[in-house]
Amino acid sequence: MSVLFLLVFASIAVAGGFLVAFLWSVRTNQFEDQEGSAMRILHDDPVPNSNVSDNK
Repeated sequence: MSVLFLLVFASIAVAGGFLVAFLWSVRTNQFEDQEGSAMRILHDDPVPNSNVSDNK
């Protein structure tokens, strides 16, 4: 029965750690960049202008 109390305490401690990490990341603006690298890779690059004159 004492192992059950130990496991409950350990799970509450782990959940509290994740809660603290989440609150820290929200307060330090870790989620502000909505167009970060993960989203920018999905967009196409702009087409460059083809105003280059041919030298013949």
